[in-house]
Amino acid sequence: MKRTGELQTCGTGGHGIRAPSTVGPVDPAAVPGSPVGPADGEEVMAVYRDPSQRVLDKVVDRLDEHCTAFIGLSPFATLATASADGWPDVSPRGGDPGFVRVLDQHRLALPDRQGNNRVDSLRNIAANPRAALMFLVPGIDETLRVYGTTRLVGPDALGIELTDFGRPPLSVLVLQVERAYFQCSKSVMRSGLWDPARRVNRSVFPPFSQVLRDHCRDAAIPDEAQLRAGLALEL
Repeated sequence: MKRTGELQTCGTGGHGIRAPSTVGPVDPAAVPGSPVGPADGEEVMAVYRDPSQRVLDKVVDRLDEHCTAFIGLSPFATLATASADGWPDVSPRGGDPGFVRVLDQHRLALPDRQGNNRVDSLRNIAANPRAALMFLVPGIDETLRVYGTTRLVGPDALGIELTDFGRPPLSVLVLQVERAYFQCSKSVMRSGLWDPARRVNRSVFPPFSQVLRDHCRDAAIPDEAQLRAGLALEL
């Protein structure tokens, strides 16, 4: 389905062509190296040492001044949810630094902006309110992880201004914080995520428009410039 001025990809209407799926359930026992039972997992886990007391002690049950300051600097976070039957989902969320609002030490608010209307995260939350956010700040190697239970409210329910990029949110996810902690910098250090010398030239990977044409089997998807112009209208 496609609408003028709105990116709706991989639809079944219009010029979209969808081939029937030929991929069936995967038998873990048929995948080399896959665990086939709890005993196998326990054997693998046995190689890891116990966490230090300091690693355990760094978990807090509220958003203190350090957590609050970090969230205020963060322009990007990932939202992790799971369906009622346990299937996970991770969704990127972004905005101006501080786009996620700390309401108090035990609550934060994540405005939900215009997206692709799959609303996978919101459907999950309706069935399973547990969620987690991981915050990143460009230039800082540590990340912040926040866990809790959620509820979905309307854009005006909190009585605070949440307009961003000239638009109010469609809804707001309120997370009741149960625990939070800072993740050490090892992963970001290994990746060189903020190192300008390790940035990838965009030309080494196909344009997103080409990826969509191939995945959706839809030659009518517009070229990259037109695609990005349409996306920019929906920020």
